[in-house]
Amino acid sequence: MADAVIEFPSGQIRQRLSSVAEKRLSAAVGLLRDGWRRDGGLALGRRDDALDHLGRALLKYQAALVEAVSQDFGHRSPHETKLADIHASLSAIRHARRHFRRWMHTRRVDVALPFLPGRARVEMVPLGVVGIISPWNYPIQLALVPLATAIAAGNRVLLKPSEQTPRTAALLERLLAEVFEPTEVAVVTGGVEMAQAVSHLPLDHLLFTGSTAAGRQVMRAASDALVPVTLELGGKSPAIIGPGYDLALAADRIAIGKLFNAGQTCVAPDYALVPSGRELAFADHVERAVTRLYPRLGDNPDYTAIASDRHYERLLGLIEDARRQGAQARFINPAAEALEPAKRKLAPTLLWNVPAAAAILTQEIFGPVLPILSYRTLEEAVVMVNSRPRPLALYMFSRRKDDLGFVLNRTRAGGVTVNDTLLHAAQDGLPFGGIGESGMGAYHGEAGFRTFSQARPLFQASRFSAARLVRPPYGDRIDRLLRWLIGR
Repeated sequence: MADAVIEFPSGQIRQRLSSVAEKRLSAAVGLLRDGWRRDGGLALGRRDDALDHLGRALLKYQAALVEAVSQDFGHRSPHETKLADIHASLSAIRHARRHFRRWMHTRRVDVALPFLPGRARVEMVPLGVVGIISPWNYPIQLALVPLATAIAAGNRVLLKPSEQTPRTAALLERLLAEVFEPTEVAVVTGGVEMAQAVSHLPLDHLLFTGSTAAGRQVMRAASDALVPVTLELGGKSPAIIGPGYDLALAADRIAIGKLFNAGQTCVAPDYALVPSGRELAFADHVERAVTRLYPRLGDNPDYTAIASDRHYERLLGLIEDARRQGAQARFINPAAEALEPAKRKLAPTLLWNVPAAAAILTQEIFGPVLPILSYRTLEEAVVMVNSRPRPLALYMFSRRKDDLGFVLNRTRAGGVTVNDTLLHAAQDGLPFGGIGESGMGAYHGEAGFRTFSQARPLFQASRFSAARLVRPPYGDRIDRLLRWLIGR
């Protein structure tokens, strides 16, 4: 284990870790590296077996995980955890297990005439030891989905779960220890200093999910060791209601997407763009939709709490800042309950007439607050979207192909759902990732397999290759060959 000591670019990161945490991280990484040096990537049979057992272990721990997530949040709808964390993870694990052999098929490529009868192919091979730093908002899915694709690609994995969901992180550590050997998967828990240490490690790839600000720090840290990164960030994801689209239907689907997990979703619709003059009508439809979905809030097991006091206070601050600058607000509290701040149940809030300088129009909201903006023409709506950094998601509500094509051709987002919200992120067959400030790279399904694989080129020379004609000493023969190859 002497060669398993962590080599940080500077001593500052080591100083932030306790000696116990440093030893734990060194031991975990050392075992993963030893496994790679000894055996290379995971064998095909082991990948299949590991994914099978991972799915079984997730079902075994399902009830405990649902309870742990709820305790970490203060209250998290058990159905939302089962849908977005348990089911989404199981679906991704099963999808990877069904398809990874096809994803890794060797591809033959053409060989240039002078090198015949040599053969060339591209092989999909594992990268080595990869890192995953996962967030708190979907603490199971956003840890296990990338882990499953990394395992399907044959890698060894270092997982750092979020310190903001400690009960869930501890259960994931126990679950994964039952499925994997320490040379295959290691879990390291701890605070921000542990995440910083992981981001400085000389890994073969690093996937980070979190805020744009934290993503910048991770990329900066990884660059010191030339570690390639996949960043899954966030941003201001717009929902555009096209001219003539049914406002009630759009309001219902936006409300569902906005309030799932109390808006603590990276692809939640961040703001709505509605035709000018329809703002209040749209707000009325949203209020009716919210009342149907959540007839009460405080003791409603379906309505999730804001995950931390700091996040709760931040959301209240964004609302107050907008109102102080002249925005109008509507708090949707169908049963007129007295919501206790200590329980962090934040009433769904609509804002309109929001000044451009309000912080809520520049920061990702990540909560049950929806600014409603208006546009006079679709051209103006596109300009409003393009005046902000490229979002992680874009939602377009329209039955008109021309309007849909106009918006999609002139905007860029990490992913798009038409006439609904969130659903593109639930498809195992679609890549998931950001663009610009909302991230780089992609995973889910085959895209994740390729993220955690090298497309390795391989050329196998023939004994009778014509390449021998291009060796020194050069002379008339190669001059004739070059005239034939070049054309003059």
